[in-house]
Amino acid sequence: MTLNFKWSRIENLSALELLTLIKARESVFVVEQQCAYQEVDEMDVHSWHLEVLVDHQLAAYARVVDPAIKYAQPSIGRVMTVSAFRNLNIGRALMSEAIRFTEAQYPGMGIQIGAQAYLKKFYTSLGFEVVSDEYDEDGIPHIDMVKPPLMTGV
Repeated sequence: MTLNFKWSRIENLSALELLTLIKARESVFVVEQQCAYQEVDEMDVHSWHLEVLVDHQLAAYARVVDPAIKYAQPSIGRVMTVSAFRNLNIGRALMSEAIRFTEAQYPGMGIQIGAQAYLKKFYTSLGFEVVSDEYDEDGIPHIDMVKPPLMTGV
């Protein structure tokens, strides 16, 4: 199985690609997780959008929000795998690519995320550290986590 990573700003997505992303995100974050909230938000226009394609079909997605929009650092969010592809265990590849891109795009800044608390061990394994107490966001326990900047020139 080959994973194809595609990065885009929202203005570079076709109408069909954008519709596919919105439908997938709403399916996971609104319907599956039973959270009634404004899933598409103002941060989408200030983000890089990562599509993970398998055989030309959307399998997973994440967005990287520009620095100083949600947090001082860039932020990875809306991390999800489409239900039909969950048996492929591509979450680590998705996050590894999102981290690689973010660190290259915004060198020396680190990355902050608002993670669902049950994923703490997964994100810790990718280099993130917990920086907040647990809090409720849309009825789901979350924690803030930060991946420190890469050390360069040492």
